[in-house]
Amino acid sequence: MTDRPTVLVVEDDRDLADLYAAWLEGDHDVRTANSAAEALDQFDGDIDVVLLDRRLPESSGDDVLAELRETGSDVQIAMVSAVDPDFDIIEMGFDAYLVKPVSRDELTDLVSRLLARRLYTVEVREYFSLAAKRAALETQKDADQLADNEEYQRLVADIEALEGDLDEELSNLDDDDVAAVFRSLRAHGDE
Repeated sequence: MTDRPTVLVVEDDRDLADLYAAWLEGDHDVRTANSAAEALDQFDGDIDVVLLDRRLPESSGDDVLAELRETGSDVQIAMVSAVDPDFDIIEMGFDAYLVKPVSRDELTDLVSRLLARRLYTVEVREYFSLAAKRAALETQKDADQLADNEEYQRLVADIEALEGDLDEELSNLDDDDVAAVFRSLRAHGDE
């Protein structure tokens, strides 16, 4: 038994799944699944991060995402897909979104960030999730499309409200608390 984080790579292209696994194996235990059914069969409480393709045989990655969230697990899930994000992602429960093709550095950095986020409060994790959706949309849509979309405007309002809550929460911490949080994050980032 190891204390290394476990990553589940869900990718229907076996060669690509194997490549992602090879990139991550040095620092992580890696499992691969090539279909939605395999992903759900392999998912358990040992999984720390899921890298999930949106296009899978038999079922979509979106459906797998919904099922994983229904388990109540706080696993970090990143969509890694050739599907450009659209406004439909706003309601999805992922923590990050990468558009293929991805480099080794992008993938390993993403996994590191997701593992570090496990240390954060629920509010901070929610903020990162919403911010990831906003960033994904802003890289794919022009300003007029964003300005005209009500769902996007609600997303921005939710982010701003959460920022206010987080500012208030942060103001309640003393200097020792803040220093402890940063030491914890720095220590986790060095792993």
